[in-house]
Amino acid sequence: MAFVTIRKKTIVIVLSVALAIVAVCATAATVISASKPENGITIVIDAGHGGADGGVTGIKTGTKESDINLSISKYLMKYLQNDGYNVVLTRSDSSAVGGGLKYVKREDMKARKTIVESACPRLVISVHCNSYPVSSVSGAQVFFASSAGEQYAKTVQSYFNEVLNAKPRQAAVGDYYVLKCTEYPSILCECGFLSNAEEESKLITASYQQKVAYTVYTAVNSCFAQNTLGIS
Repeated sequence: MAFVTIRKKTIVIVLSVALAIVAVCATAATVISASKPENGITIVIDAGHGGADGGVTGIKTGTKESDINLSISKYLMKYLQNDGYNVVLTRSDSSAVGGGLKYVKREDMKARKTIVESACPRLVISVHCNSYPVSSVSGAQVFFASSAGEQYAKTVQSYFNEVLNAKPRQAAVGDYYVLKCTEYPSILCECGFLSNAEEESKLITASYQQKVAYTVYTAVNSCFAQNTLGIS
């Protein structure tokens, strides 16, 4: 009986030690995965609108576009940072970018330009939501203004079509200030239509915002990781 008791204690001790080792290894793995070295690529994420400029609003809930843009941008930032990218946000809260007591659209946009130029990024991603008088219109779409941003836009669009869109859309040339104000490759992602009740119901949820952000992240990461744009 004594022999059996000793064996039981021994087994318990051995199991305890084994579990402790597993726990330590799991913790180490978590630390390693969360501290991936920077890859030297800087990306600017521009959450559209902010402050007095809320952008468009949801057709059912009245949710401001600016709030959704910021939420998606922050999720996108985390996905990129976890993969070693250096990320700069043009705004990190609900305020406008330009500062000052009175909102001035021109000053806000100039401030965004200054942030981009200071960051010297490999890519600028401006995050927005869309609206249209016909409520049946839906789908995420990407815009670009130069050849430098074209392939990024087309890649993100293909991912949007695969993951988010019921009907495929095409990346298109867009006449937007943020796309044209600097020489850096820039894309503008319209993540869906707040004028479409079904799409709005998804865009206001954290789970869908994360889905949109992860889709953009995987598309952009594929451009750099696969060196499809001839990037060293």
